[in-house]
Amino acid sequence: MSANTWRPTGGSGSPSDPGEAASPGGPPDTGATKEAVRESGRSSHRFWSARRIPATMVALLSVTATGLLLYDVVSVRAGRPGMRWRRQLADELATRPLDDIWVIAGAAVAMALGLWLFLLAVTPGLRRLLPMRQPIGSREIGEVRAGLDRRAAALILRDRAVRVPGVESARVDVGRRKVKARAQSHFRDLDEVRADLDATLGKATTTLGLSRQPTLSVRVRRSKKG
Repeated sequence: MSANTWRPTGGSGSPSDPGEAASPGGPPDTGATKEAVRESGRSSHRFWSARRIPATMVALLSVTATGLLLYDVVSVRAGRPGMRWRRQLADELATRPLDDIWVIAGAAVAMALGLWLFLLAVTPGLRRLLPMRQPIGSREIGEVRAGLDRRAAALILRDRAVRVPGVESARVDVGRRKVKARAQSHFRDLDEVRADLDATLGKATTTLGLSRQPTLSVRVRRSKKG
């Protein structure tokens, strides 16, 4: 989910309207931009979530199931009859055919839970945090990592966008790989406004110090009268 910021406007139009200018890719890289990225330090990987809630749920279920099974085994070894639920479960598993609806439903639920746990284990999570470049020399002083919230990045870029002459309102969506800026202009030529936004937001995204430099997409349209 990308972070969104929006200032109220007088109206909106279709992206295919004639009174609209778009920049699909963003500003070209300049020598200053490349130098700023190079001097900002080495890249950093994404932050990994601790997954505390899923881990706690799995741990509690595992401890409960293991405790009940261990208690039943000890009870049988002590000469007492096994728990009724275990005997019924064993009978059901021994007598029900594989194409039974309850067997299929149980297998589907178990597979879904297993797939969910697998995805949680192999994906980083914390999508709202954008990793920033580690400062030069961080290996010498220990592991230093920083992250920028996507909503904060969107607010910074939106504030830069509304300072461009001719921009009446702006909306910025910050993703992990792309920054989408949508602006409405109430004066000046749309191509000129778009060019200024390209330059301003391109420089602003570089100064954020992100590990992965996102691509920039800018669209400008004329605000409706009244």
